[in-house]
Amino acid sequence: MTDFFDGIPAIRYEGPDSDNDFAFRHYNPDEEVMGKRMEDHLRFAVCYWHNFAWPGGDPFGGQTFLRPWFGDTMEHAKLKADVAFDMFRILGVPFFCFHDADVRPEGASFAENTRNLNEIVDHFAAHMEAGGPQLLWGTANLFSNRRYMAGAATNPDPDVFAFAAATVKSCMDATHRLGGQNYVLWGGREGYETLLNTDLAREAEQAGRFLSMVVDYKHKIGFKGTILVEPKPQEPTKHQYDYDVATVYGFLRRFGLENEVKMNIEQGHAILAGHSFEHELALAASLGILGSIDMNRNDYQCGWDTDHFPNNTPEVALAYYEVLRAGGFDTGGTNFDAKLRRQSLDPEDLILAHVGAMDVCARGLKAAAAMLQDGRLEEARRARYAGWEQDAAQAMLGSDLETIAARVEAEDINPQPRSGKHEKLENLVNRFV
Repeated sequence: MTDFFDGIPAIRYEGPDSDNDFAFRHYNPDEEVMGKRMEDHLRFAVCYWHNFAWPGGDPFGGQTFLRPWFGDTMEHAKLKADVAFDMFRILGVPFFCFHDADVRPEGASFAENTRNLNEIVDHFAAHMEAGGPQLLWGTANLFSNRRYMAGAATNPDPDVFAFAAATVKSCMDATHRLGGQNYVLWGGREGYETLLNTDLAREAEQAGRFLSMVVDYKHKIGFKGTILVEPKPQEPTKHQYDYDVATVYGFLRRFGLENEVKMNIEQGHAILAGHSFEHELALAASLGILGSIDMNRNDYQCGWDTDHFPNNTPEVALAYYEVLRAGGFDTGGTNFDAKLRRQSLDPEDLILAHVGAMDVCARGLKAAAAMLQDGRLEEARRARYAGWEQDAAQAMLGSDLETIAARVEAEDINPQPRSGKHEKLENLVNRFV
């Protein structure tokens, strides 16, 4: 134990009437929701990067957080890990997530990076064996270092491609060793800034080959987890190749990977793409590629990925409704890819941000489960498409235009539009949230 969180107790469930800031009001890990423990539904994970690596800067100002583990030595990295696992225990979360660059100092070479990472993996393993949380997923940071300014897999320099591939291998090895349940690829700079110097066809082929190598290596080492891709539009490049779920699915189909890779979908990225979170979740579920989620929110007055902690129960309820409709998480979970505001300086701020977010998710999950068990939303959906259950409608899908036209004329078909009941359904949702 470190002294960074001195005086902050382990967070326990005390119920909605509690006045204790350091208590859950809605998140009760053992409460059954639709026959399953709440903890097992939500599968909460704390992210390493925003909580322990981010210094509190923004485009107009530098570091505001002063943390005792900020530094470039292995001693700093191990202290960071010790503080992180203290926080995981205080919150009682079952999982955590990390990028390689979050947990180890940057070395002078790939070999040094790998040595540093493996030493921290040993440190993680000791904490995990002592009762710490498990690893939801690992990933490689292929975007922060200046070598990746023109992308990683899509870089015009083959040496950068090689360095990125080697880094992913080392991170997959680390994730596999720690028993990670997923491995994520986030194409932070896989895109272009100008078409004047970009070969779109070449870069797509490089990205497809890179991901195919990742899948091949997964099977070679016997990694049983899921390979996940995280869509993100626009920022930081003008046009990101992994724009949204539909774009990524088209990419997977193009390279024959749609049965090998699923999606890690972030609320903030969905909004930046011009979608709602529930849209992206529903689409991924309909395509069979819903894997895991990053739960956060954006500031809707700012066109940027601000990564606020979630605090909007109605939004969260609609998201978990789609997760539950899809059958819930398998290897995935709810990772808080969220960060403090840069004026929130105190250790307790890290804890309270997660306490509030976990409560919001618990309330959203319970509302989603109640809506699903109530059944009226699903019944309204079925009723809207009921005509397609008729034999003539099903036969039409296997017919041709001439036959359909002859039937319309013979039966004098002249359909009239029917209400979609939009407002009625919104009113129904509001009874639960």
